[in-house]
Amino acid sequence: MAFSIPEGWSNALYKHMKFKNILSLKSLIVLGFVIAVIPLFSAVMYAAFGMRETSALGRTINAQVFEQTKAIGVVLQKTGDIERKARLFVLLSDPAIRQPYEQQSYENTRASFKEALSVLLKLHVDNKIALLVNELSEKENLIYQQIISSTNGNEPSVPIDEAFQGLRESSRSLLREFENHIDHQFNELHQQSESLEEGLLSKGAVLLLISFIVISILLVVLARSMRQLDTGIRRLGSGELNGPIIVAGPSDLRYLGNRLEWLRTHLLDLEISKQQFMHNVAREIEQPLAYIRESTELLMSEAVREPDDPLHVIAKQLSNNVDKLNAVSEELVRYSQISATPELNSKEAVDMKDLLESVIDDFQPRLQAKSISLKMLVRPVEIDGIRGQLRGIIEQLLSNAVKYSPTGGEIRIMLRDAGMHMELEVEDEGPGIAPEERKHVFEPFFHGKTAQPEAMDGPGLGLAIVSEYVANHQGAVEIIDPRQDQQGARFRVQVPLTGKT
Repeated sequence: MAFSIPEGWSNALYKHMKFKNILSLKSLIVLGFVIAVIPLFSAVMYAAFGMRETSALGRTINAQVFEQTKAIGVVLQKTGDIERKARLFVLLSDPAIRQPYEQQSYENTRASFKEALSVLLKLHVDNKIALLVNELSEKENLIYQQIISSTNGNEPSVPIDEAFQGLRESSRSLLREFENHIDHQFNELHQQSESLEEGLLSKGAVLLLISFIVISILLVVLARSMRQLDTGIRRLGSGELNGPIIVAGPSDLRYLGNRLEWLRTHLLDLEISKQQFMHNVAREIEQPLAYIRESTELLMSEAVREPDDPLHVIAKQLSNNVDKLNAVSEELVRYSQISATPELNSKEAVDMKDLLESVIDDFQPRLQAKSISLKMLVRPVEIDGIRGQLRGIIEQLLSNAVKYSPTGGEIRIMLRDAGMHMELEVEDEGPGIAPEERKHVFEPFFHGKTAQPEAMDGPGLGLAIVSEYVANHQGAVEIIDPRQDQQGARFRVQVPLTGKT
């Protein structure tokens, strides 16, 4: 029965795949930049708009205050003028001394006063100011009516001085109310400025928070992809080739993950080919070695009655060479199985100080046979590792040091915590390793020019196995310069400490 994907699902899947392809590292960087800039731009625009609005309001208020202050000044001046003209007109109210132009001058002053009041009211003043202006106008009208009636022989209803006192009080009240009005307007402008500042800070904080959240999400996505890449590289470096390498995230990093996956499969094929080759070689020489061993034992049994017989000597040499070939075959099988069964899942906490002391105890017979002394600087160090492989590293380095050390020589061993790593150094007093050979000593089957005849017996896989074991622990092994006044080989192994890989 055929199974078909619904059309809607297929379209959604296509769009999702298309979106993932578009979402590259470059696009994420651009997106992060845009997201970081947009809030900043918005905040700047909001601040500019608010400042422009506040500035426009300030200019408007200043212009209004200037015009109103000017108009108030004219009104107060005209109030003083009309009081002087009115008093002069009253003083000259006697028909015998009155001049015809005095009343006309008084009327002109009143007209100017009325015009000043009208100008002030046209400036859209506050209601209280408008009421005081009207009150001032009414009091002036009352004074005028009383003065005109007094010229006709009528007694004024309110004394002139008292009427002028009320006029002055009204003008002072108008001035005080205007000053209060100005203070109120400037207080409102100040409050609006503070409100704009608070709004800018709050909106800016919100925009920055949004930017921080979005950028944090982008960084989490990138960090996850980088961790996956780092994990994949570490797995390849430690020889863990079984599980696939999967990297999610931007298309650029997914592409790198795909290349790592291709490298993993390629290395896996090479490992399989190498293991098959090693096993085939070991299997091919196993049966001939068995036949040679049987023949050698037969020759030795026939020549046992005559030890000086050349046949006996040849049989003994053959037996020794068969043993060496057998050791080579076993070493080949052992080296081929390092990457095949890395035992990465069997890591445990290992006390390197105890492990080192245990290995040294096992080497005591070999050390005593060559009268070799040990000089140790050992500190307690614990790492996560494969105990058997860590023991193999120590045994091989110490075995090399014993092999190349002269009789009565000294081997120096240092074990310490070096911050993020465990450091193990083994140094001997042998012939040393030439600088041009140091990069080759960890290659399989390599023998240096300074190798002693007894060192040539092995297949040259010891240090290659050490290199593989160290790589399985995400560490590094190298040959460094010997200490001052020394010429021997000095090996340094660095392995990440527990929880610091």
